[in-house]
Amino acid sequence: MSKERFNGLDHLRAIAIVLVLLYHYRMFEHPKWVETIGWVGWTGVDLFFVLSGFLISSQLFREIRVHQKIQLGIFMTKRFFRIIPPYAFTLFLYFSISFFRERENLPPLWKFISFTQNYGLDVFNYGTFSHAWSLCIEEQFYLFLPLLLLFLLRVKAISHIQFIIPLLILISITLRYFSWTKYVFPDINTADFWRTWYMKIYYPTHTRLDGLAIGVLIGYLFSFSQKFRAAVDSYGNPLLLIGMLAVGLSLWFCKDQVSENTSFFGFTFVAISYGILVLGSISKSSVLSKRKYRITSQLAALSYSIYLSHKGIIHMVQWLLKKGDISTSGNVALFICFTACIITGLFYRLVIEKPSDQVKNLVLNNKK
Repeated sequence: MSKERFNGLDHLRAIAIVLVLLYHYRMFEHPKWVETIGWVGWTGVDLFFVLSGFLISSQLFREIRVHQKIQLGIFMTKRFFRIIPPYAFTLFLYFSISFFRERENLPPLWKFISFTQNYGLDVFNYGTFSHAWSLCIEEQFYLFLPLLLLFLLRVKAISHIQFIIPLLILISITLRYFSWTKYVFPDINTADFWRTWYMKIYYPTHTRLDGLAIGVLIGYLFSFSQKFRAAVDSYGNPLLLIGMLAVGLSLWFCKDQVSENTSFFGFTFVAISYGILVLGSISKSSVLSKRKYRITSQLAALSYSIYLSHKGIIHMVQWLLKKGDISTSGNVALFICFTACIITGLFYRLVIEKPSDQVKNLVLNNKK
């Protein structure tokens, strides 16, 4: 079964990794303009969530549509060889080479191995490799979604997914309200406020279901509704324009990232906005879908490895620049750091990801 290729999503994935890089670069010495625009970068993870929700669910829905089943072993094998080898190598760097650590303390290794590091994550005292929290959510999603779909297949209720998804979003909003009321608000005038907000609202899976859920809903409608797909294919550029306006409005709404309104509804607004952009990007009629650029396709291909390694690389490069009496707060240092991140991504691809992909193909061939 051939895999459908959406060129437009490469552009969005490239944008997402740039947003994340800018957001995290603020924790290092940086030019002033990075502080001015880099705050929007926290939504890069939300864009990744929407993309993952759509792409992963589309694969599963395609299998259901054609074969009326899900080959769970094959799905998990593909996910394992895509995710685990680069992640394991990054864990090796963090736990074996102290110079690679961008901060002092790491959470326990078992939390990374079990993909539960996003729960109880004290980012201020154990902030090294903290960005793995989003990978933990994605790994939990890779397990939960196929099991849910298998259950719905068994009870012949796969169409109920279109009602389950809004329910999950509503549950996530309710849980954010509960976390804000019980944990965050009592600390609002204390030094612990930011730590509590991250720990109770920003990092947990149950409070961050919006992006993945929106992606799955798009995947379902795009896979099973011909009318929906025809409409998307017909109005690609208008959807892109509406999506960009929606993203702008959602960012305005979320300008105070830790406010009460943002904590309740902001993640949902951002997810819906990026969902509209995804619709525009997968439309056959949109400008993003029709054009493939080497720079965005390459950045998209390297985005996972860059995401894993970028904090450690930036930390080491800035340390070396300081040793060479080169300013680390200017644009030149930023360019050098980002270039080093891309080179590291290429290293991951050649040394880890390509050999892993070859082993995956051997395993899958043996299964067949």
